[in-house]
Amino acid sequence: MSKALDRIRIHTGDITKLDVDAIVNAANTSLLGGGGVDGAIHRAAGRELEFECRMLNGCKVGDAKITKGYKLPARHIIHTVGPVWQGGGRSEAELLASCYRRSLELAAANDCRTVAFPAISTGVYHYPKDEAAEIAVGTVTMVMEEKTVPEAVIFCCFDEHMAELYWQAVAALRKG
Repeated sequence: MSKALDRIRIHTGDITKLDVDAIVNAANTSLLGGGGVDGAIHRAAGRELEFECRMLNGCKVGDAKITKGYKLPARHIIHTVGPVWQGGGRSEAELLASCYRRSLELAAANDCRTVAFPAISTGVYHYPKDEAAEIAVGTVTMVMEEKTVPEAVIFCCFDEHMAELYWQAVAALRKG
């Protein structure tokens, strides 16, 4: 487990500024932009992104699709649709874990060696931040145990509080 954990980074800042092979967008099912990180990514990437997204015919919750990065430093954008928190009894944990797995599958299939994730579903979808961080770190670690690509995953956090929750999730896995 520790080898996979050594490939995880935690960063506080703007995901649209990261020079990585792919950034993950916490998208809505239309893939046509919205608020939060989704809107920021669409604005930073430029109008071409919306045109490509229109051709993808949306995306289901728990799934992911990939586009070019356009005006972003990242070569690709992996769009994934996280679940809206409804109390935890509607498969939210499984759907959130699926977002991370599917995103990493697309990253590997497109030779993306470095991938940055936002805190999927923790904004307007109201997923509890501590649980979301545990699911993110646990799922990514499991996938990275089995795969050599991506070589590095960055959890890009909007603020220090969210970064601390990711650090705690990594520490808990290290203790085992």
